Amino acid sequence: MKARIRVFSLLGLFLVLMAVLLPVGRAIAQSSDENNRAAALLGGGVMIVVLLIGLAAYVYIALAVQTIANKTHTENPWMAWIPIINIILLLNIAKKPIWWIVLFLIPLVSLVMAIIVWMGVAEARGKPSWWGILLIVPLVGMIVPGYLAWAD
Repeated sequence: MKARIRVFSLLGLFLVLMAVLLPVGRAIAQSSDENNRAAALLGGGVMIVVLLIGLAAYVYIALAVQTIANKTHTENPWMAWIPIINIILLLNIAKKPIWWIVLFLIPLVSLVMAIIVWMGVAEARGKPSWWGILLIVPLVGMIVPGYLAWAD
């Protein structure tokens, strides 16, 4: 079951990647001027790099959340791989009400809610709650899930 969900998640990411890259390929094929072709190739290359970095970040966060769910004995740790459903998993780990997912849909409120939920996740892992606040620090925010997942 878990492997099937991972395969479907990766298949979905592949389809999104293709939906983004196919128009770029068409633009390259249709451009007749050498400068336009070079610009299209550069844009396509940049887009591929950005998508690969985004995919790597997604896999890192999903692995970290799944590990946190396993260590806190939360049910259904495989939900970390499914977008939006992984928010429900984080709410379960932090022992917050499920209806808070609605608050994640409000633009600025979602930032505050993410900090509050990650503070709860840190407490569930036995770490100080201020680790959740570190999410707003640009590069440190990527370290927090890994620290909470793999630190003793």
